[in-house]
Amino acid sequence: MDNKIFQQARLSRDARFDGQFFTAVKTTGIFCRSICPAPAPKESNVEYFTTSISAADHGYRPCLRCRPDAAPDSFAWKGKNTSFERALTLINEGALSSQSISQLSDRLGISSRYLNTLFQENLGTSAKNYGQHQQLMFAKSLLQQTSMSITQIAFAAGFNSIRRFNDCFQTKLKLTPSSLRKNITVTSETKAFTLFLSYRPPYAWSQLRDFLQHRAIAPIEWLDTDSYGRSFTWPSNTGNEVHGKFSAIHKKDKNGFVVNISISDINYLMPVVRNIRRILDLDAPINNIDAQLTSLRFNSQLCSGLRLPGTWNLFEAGIRAILGQQISVAGALKLVATLVQHYGKTDGDLTLFPQPQDLLNSDLTELKMPASRRTTLLTFAQFMVEKPQAPVDEWLQLKGIGPWTIDYAKMRGLSDPNIWLGGDLGIKKALAEQGMILNPNDASPWQSYLTFQVWNFL
Repeated sequence: MDNKIFQQARLSRDARFDGQFFTAVKTTGIFCRSICPAPAPKESNVEYFTTSISAADHGYRPCLRCRPDAAPDSFAWKGKNTSFERALTLINEGALSSQSISQLSDRLGISSRYLNTLFQENLGTSAKNYGQHQQLMFAKSLLQQTSMSITQIAFAAGFNSIRRFNDCFQTKLKLTPSSLRKNITVTSETKAFTLFLSYRPPYAWSQLRDFLQHRAIAPIEWLDTDSYGRSFTWPSNTGNEVHGKFSAIHKKDKNGFVVNISISDINYLMPVVRNIRRILDLDAPINNIDAQLTSLRFNSQLCSGLRLPGTWNLFEAGIRAILGQQISVAGALKLVATLVQHYGKTDGDLTLFPQPQDLLNSDLTELKMPASRRTTLLTFAQFMVEKPQAPVDEWLQLKGIGPWTIDYAKMRGLSDPNIWLGGDLGIKKALAEQGMILNPNDASPWQSYLTFQVWNFL
């Protein structure tokens, strides 16, 4: 996009561009979202940035009115380098709060120098600076939306000390944490929070809800007309299991979700919130996706704003895919529910999806299916215990797991946007009913959205 488009978008306060660029005002030293309600500055007094970190690196501080920290993430800066994308994911999950840049580089199999080169090429900043910015923007969001104490917020955002948090906040954002708390009364220490998570419209909520409803596992997941919720676990650095639950309530008039979260350890709140954004697909550049898919000239009208419904993690996606091989959605759901009933853990009123180690030392006879598929489940669980960070494509070495299973797990467990499930029976049926022959490569890099559009025809 060029400056003329940026100007038109900011003057019209078009929510479809929210998070895709930021407007910095030279006279005030503040940068804003495209939807900021403040009076529009003169064009000669503004400059545009495609990321909030670029604006911050140029000396601008975030607006307290439109809160750039609350904008949906933009894919404008996303590179094509696999190592860079993996590094982004790990940093967004809080890797740098417990690891050094050197340790993160070793985990990625590259040097720290090359890691910083990737970040400079794609974002114009270092990996460490990017990680600090993500922590600060998340902390700013908590300061303005919750009644958590500053100490709680510091640790929830991944800082190891209050002093480091305050110094970083002052240096990077030119604000103090307490300056954002004037109208908020701090309550006692809590592990339950309410946040607002925004998206760029349009958002096809009813289609997303229906897809999740048909695959919901009681009592792990719950839905109604306007909300989706579930229990969850998250791996910790100490080996202790972090667990909790959330309910996301759709607010169409506000282009976002009110999300109520309970979590056993607030130090993992930031990656959990990131994962909620992923499974609800809140950061998709949906207008670009819809425009590209529309150009394929379908016989039927596409669903505007259709999103990718994710599963909580890759292991759960793999289990669902294995149990869903060559049977109906209803049949697969019954098997998954049986698995949860017999092997899921409980914590108070929460029922949690089984972890890989929970399935070992069992023959899974409760699952009414061929013994070969039960063996595949156990082999898969053993593999995930031994190699939890292994690339998904390595699953092919496991007997009973083929390309469809891996692609489905990538699409829903990793939210990979470029997966075409052309071999799926539902896809074949929908295309036959439409009388269409598609070249899925024409939809790249959004083939996963093409898959869901075709499924939506059924």
